Amino acid sequence: MEDQQRQRTIMHIDVNSAYLSWQAVYELQQGSNRDLRNIPSVIGGSISERRGIVLAKSIPAKSFGIATGEVLFETRRKCPDIVVVPPNYSLYMKCSNALFQLLKEHFPSIQRFSIDEFFLDYTGMEPHYGDPIETAHKVKERVKKELGFTVNIGIGFNKLTAKMAGELKKPDLVHTLWKHEIKDKMWPLPVGELFMVGRKTKKKLQDLNIYTIGDLATADLKLLQGKLKSFGYLIWCYANGIEDSLIQNENDIAMKGLGNSSTIRFDVEDRQTAYKILLSLTETVALRLRDANYSCSLVSVSIRNAELLSYSHQRKLFSPTNVTNEIYKTVKELFDECWKGEKIRHLGVRVGELTNGEVIQLSFFDEKNKTKYQALDQVIDHLRNKYGKPSVIRGIFTDGEIVPLLGGVGEEEYPMMSSIL
Repeated sequence: MEDQQRQRTIMHIDVNSAYLSWQAVYELQQGSNRDLRNIPSVIGGSISERRGIVLAKSIPAKSFGIATGEVLFETRRKCPDIVVVPPNYSLYMKCSNALFQLLKEHFPSIQRFSIDEFFLDYTGMEPHYGDPIETAHKVKERVKKELGFTVNIGIGFNKLTAKMAGELKKPDLVHTLWKHEIKDKMWPLPVGELFMVGRKTKKKLQDLNIYTIGDLATADLKLLQGKLKSFGYLIWCYANGIEDSLIQNENDIAMKGLGNSSTIRFDVEDRQTAYKILLSLTETVALRLRDANYSCSLVSVSIRNAELLSYSHQRKLFSPTNVTNEIYKTVKELFDECWKGEKIRHLGVRVGELTNGEVIQLSFFDEKNKTKYQALDQVIDHLRNKYGKPSVIRGIFTDGEIVPLLGGVGEEEYPMMSSIL
């Protein structure tokens, strides 16, 4: 594996403060006289809609001690003049796709890691396209010139070291993390900065007197496995730069499931209101299923009550489907089975066990109207894709009490993919 890693050249592209940068570029293009990146500002959810957390922050905001994920109430306490802009997920996805298309012009093998991160395989391209560091600088400058925002590019001998390299210092920089550089560049970093080491794991490691990545890399492996099981071995490997997964193009990544969920502006106390929200969420999930040419055999519903206690219920279907009405029928039944009658703060719908949407084996239990429902979904999808998602709205939503969640407002916005690293 070491010989293979030594031959590989992997790049990691990461947009600097993605949501905030994309919002800033959009505002400037619309004639704004402010640049959100140069003032204390954050992208954050609405307190009135109970999504009041910081999603992205500017560098000036960071100097006030503002952290991603903190509540906006605390943010305003630290900086009363902070500029708060609500998120625009459809805009951010367009920016992400624009970056993806630009990268495709340079690299044949690209893997989308998240909405603002990509892995690129540069292995074997040096004789044709030159030194990887020079190429990275050219790509970085082209992104800045043509798209208006900045990226960090990390270069390493696998995906882990490329990602860690890109995190060394920001923004708008290129870093390397080759095998011979790990001890000097990565080992002195706090252990919490290692990929996959979260707050809970960091605390457990510190209890073992492991404070830096170097401490973890040289720790007794048996001790780590005794305390953290197989996860201890995984992060020990990462601390030593050991990781051998391949770059997967988007078409090669198996989609494991799709979901959409939303925190509701008010406490839901009655079944009919909950049904409306679940229908809206189901429409979004079913639309994405059909767009991806998948059908599902598993449907689940999740509920978080006003006391922030969460629970869920799921069911396997007799035969795969991507028909909105069929999925919604199961969603309603699952909700009725699991709801305990308390006030609801958050609802979610998720589908899994996906199969190719073109090949669906009908069962004895399929409804007679399945063909009609499929044709109806096809027409609605066509109209929404051509004229916008709000162009066709079910009559149940015309009272205006519930806004259909047709993409862009659900908290779980994008397909769930299989493991990257």
